[in-house]
Amino acid sequence: MEPNTINWDISDEEIPLIVKIALRAKEELKCNDVVNTQMNITATHLNGCTLDLIKLLEFDESNFAHDIFGIEKHINKVTGQLTKGFLPRSTKHI
Repeated sequence: MEPNTINWDISDEEIPLIVKIALRAKEELKCNDVVNTQMNITATHLNGCTLDLIKLLEFDESNFAHDIFGIEKHINKVTGQLTKGFLPRSTKHI
């Protein structure tokens, strides 16, 4: 992969989880652009901040909003990495 290129190679198992997360964000948080939310979650998950997607999907509304809005605010649209030290609460600790 070239530098400054976002990795989009998501697994077949993760796609439905990301779709459910984006649909929940639309319903509960009034995020209008489901595709953009899916892209933000995917880019974050695959480019330096592996997320526990099940944990994120099952979070209470406060923690869910923290991660969704934080990712939206801090994602670098060129690299897919998060900026300004933001760390989602659903980050996988490997």
